[in-house]
Amino acid sequence: MPRGDPDPDIPIGERSAGQLDDRRDREELRTRYYGLLQELRVVLPGTQMLVAFLLTIPFNNRFTELDQFGRSLYGVALVAGTLAIVFLIGPTAFHRIGPRQSRSRRLQWSIVLTRLGIALLGVSLVTALGLVTRLVFGGFTALLVTGIVAVVTVGTWAVLPRVGAPPHDPQP
Repeated sequence: MPRGDPDPDIPIGERSAGQLDDRRDREELRTRYYGLLQELRVVLPGTQMLVAFLLTIPFNNRFTELDQFGRSLYGVALVAGTLAIVFLIGPTAFHRIGPRQSRSRRLQWSIVLTRLGIALLGVSLVTALGLVTRLVFGGFTALLVTGIVAVVTVGTWAVLPRVGAPPHDPQP
């Protein structure tokens, strides 16, 4: 919905960031942005711990046992985890550095960065799990466990949020 008069049937709390006006809906935008930043404060330490773990793996004696595929899994997990941190910290940079008069655009970009960060975190988690289970239990078990965790992760993080909540009903 383009800027202008908001749809009176949709309460302000249920409008998308693109439907909010930087001046008229300043408090709603501020509340949403601070809520997003709070969520990121919870997610970031775990993501940073995963990457810290991945950074120490090459110094472990068993790292030399990895074949080329195992090293590729490691590389994907490390790069995805590192990029997840970059994207998950992005909204904080927008908040601290971005122009204050473009609140709606900052929130929209922050939501995109957060989604990318969550997706990359999922890739890193699943790939790291595949790497470790492959090394410890072998290929079939790793494939089975990693596949199950990948499906659960996508279901919980991508599918359930979209289908789990009923659509907006404007009737009282």
